[in-house]
Amino acid sequence: MIDVSVIGCGNMGSALITGLSQADGYTITAYDVAPEALEAIEQYADRTTTDIADVHDSEVVVLAVKPDIVPLVLDDLELDADTTLVTIAAGVSTDVVQPQTDATVVRVMPNLAAETRDMAAAVSWDEPDENVAQMLSDLGEYVEIDEDLMDVATALNGSGPAFVFYLLGAMQKRAVEEGLDEEDAEVLAAQTFKGAAETVLRSDKEVDELIDAVCSPNGTTIEGMEVLWDSDVEEVVGDALSAASQRSAELAEEAAKDAEQ
Repeated sequence: MIDVSVIGCGNMGSALITGLSQADGYTITAYDVAPEALEAIEQYADRTTTDIADVHDSEVVVLAVKPDIVPLVLDDLELDADTTLVTIAAGVSTDVVQPQTDATVVRVMPNLAAETRDMAAAVSWDEPDENVAQMLSDLGEYVEIDEDLMDVATALNGSGPAFVFYLLGAMQKRAVEEGLDEEDAEVLAAQTFKGAAETVLRSDKEVDELIDAVCSPNGTTIEGMEVLWDSDVEEVVGDALSAASQRSAELAEEAAKDAEQ
């Protein structure tokens, strides 16, 4: 059993708790200062608490609070060298967190699909941590990256779900305008995104090759693709990712300055 504590039961913390509760081998403690936040996830945790001292003996402690709250929480955390502290706060680097704790710090950028164990995550560590690797595998897929690439990972898989929701919603909306029932359009659009994503993960083909495989000459798909190829949608989507990445870098600068003060 891996003893895990999650500090902060907002959207991301709750998603991690919910996902881990569906996997075998975890004892989960949920900490938050707000009783109503604990009530919302009580059924998924083995223990809920408003006393931060209750997390000190856990093997893995996940810091799932907003970036500006991280220093305040670290002031109250007393973790020893045998503990792994996982920080998921956007823009808060290991260099900011490590001097404030004796625990081994691992930085992870997860996303909300942890709730359904379909999470995409990026992890940065000095040495692989067996418990963290198991958690990430049980929650979905993860990649190991250098920490200086965490800003772009934050944009890609952290912010990325919102971009996908937007595109999915756009397809659903137009299908409804063309006559489909709203719920039917949502199911078809969502399952199409899900199936396409699974195909990318399971196939050895590049994305462009997969597009070609769907595009029959003079068929319906290539007619739609011609519209996309002639548009600036690729640049716009790229700009959205770059904007999110830049904001992550700005948050990192702000966190570093706060740590120096």
